[in-house]
Amino acid sequence: MSVRICGVVAWLGLAACGGSPEEGAVSTALEAQDSREVEAQACPPGVASRVKIVIPPTPASNKTMKGLTPVQGTLYFATNDILPEPSTLWRSDGTEAGTVPVRTFPYGYGEFRDPVAVGSRLFFQLGSPATGNELWVSDGTSSGTRLVEDITAGPNGSTLLNPVSLNGRLVFFREGTGTTDTELWRSDGTASGTLRVRVVSGTQALYNRLTLQVGGALLFFRDEATGTRLWRTNGMLAGTEAVLQLSSRQVPIHQVAQAGNLGLFILQNGPNYQVWKTDGTAQGTVLLDAFGRYVKILGVLGSRVYLASIDPDSQQMRIQSLLLSGGGKASVATLPQYSEDDFPFVQNTATSGGSLYFAVGHLVDGPAPETVELWATDGTPSGTRRLFASLYRNDEIYSPVFATGEGVVLFNGSPLDDFVEPWFTRGTVATTGRLVATRPGTRVFGGNEFTRMGSRVYFTLYDDTERSQLWSAPASFTCPPRLSEAR
Repeated sequence: MSVRICGVVAWLGLAACGGSPEEGAVSTALEAQDSREVEAQACPPGVASRVKIVIPPTPASNKTMKGLTPVQGTLYFATNDILPEPSTLWRSDGTEAGTVPVRTFPYGYGEFRDPVAVGSRLFFQLGSPATGNELWVSDGTSSGTRLVEDITAGPNGSTLLNPVSLNGRLVFFREGTGTTDTELWRSDGTASGTLRVRVVSGTQALYNRLTLQVGGALLFFRDEATGTRLWRTNGMLAGTEAVLQLSSRQVPIHQVAQAGNLGLFILQNGPNYQVWKTDGTAQGTVLLDAFGRYVKILGVLGSRVYLASIDPDSQQMRIQSLLLSGGGKASVATLPQYSEDDFPFVQNTATSGGSLYFAVGHLVDGPAPETVELWATDGTPSGTRRLFASLYRNDEIYSPVFATGEGVVLFNGSPLDDFVEPWFTRGTVATTGRLVATRPGTRVFGGNEFTRMGSRVYFTLYDDTERSQLWSAPASFTCPPRLSEAR
């Protein structure tokens, strides 16, 4: 592997260039995949359908949709424009008639960002000429869509990070204007109930959302004079406290993941990448094991957590597992190399139907991956299989890998390297197909912001209107037939 690629990988935080191989890994065989057979598979019209033409197909329109967020049976989203045209907050009950604008913001207002559902209301951030970027709330009515508080008085605005719903309130971090202070805040949606909890300077990676919600608390990581500590908060001053010192020196946190009522995180301590679990208490925060090279958490199946790393000798991706009770390191599989100069890395992951699904990008002559493959594993060598190539290839945006909760996984695919479309899989090539049927001569593009509300999954799709529109599909469906039945 060239020095240049190694430097790019280190900058991205994808893997270390040193370390030693683990024992016992095995190579997996690829499932046979004929792109012509896969291309022929598609759900019939009506399985996925457009909810409404939200963005009119007019030549001057540059609007996009973003922020799909379910709030107690109502879906909220916004249309933004790259030109000085109004942005609009919408709500939908999943029907065409029930998809309506809530409030349109005047010229000069900024982009709708960071929507979070708290109870029956939607919190979000929005900039205005008078206040700059600040916290807003909506109850689904125009009059009930309003500024919560001008936290940083005047037009300079506030930098608000990592907003989450916690114990019926919005909890978030604020970076001070003109200072290095980081503050923890909470809000009940009123100006008087929007309060600073305490200063928490040194909190790590808030822009990357490296926090965890465990046991009714928000867990976060702080660099202090004595090292790096795990902290917790319930949104109140008395409930904001240090949990455990993780290291006697300041060390970076690389990844967090949820596993039911447990949180998982990876901490780099010198050359070692440590895998930890936590239930939010000092006694329940435990080092599971350490690796001499960068590892990434894929997810949890049963009593084991699964991880991916790069073998420093072969540059192949290796899948391993640890017991959640500690130790028990075991090899699962080694994925085949894409090419001689390949450097693989994990993008998005999902858990569905007893398998872990993960997208593997292959850097060859970066920065964009040469291809992105969808893999799945049930934790065994024979159950580790490649399902699809290629997903969306981009150096800034990864293809979603979204589990509907009904055994179906959705992603963006392009088997013929042309248009990227929404695809689905139930874990085999024969149960993988295009989600959206199109008329001859028309194409769709993308498939983003997948979110489930009730029995359906909603997403945005650039369709035959040549604009991004709101679409939906059932969370559970069984098309297409297996290849053996379709021939």
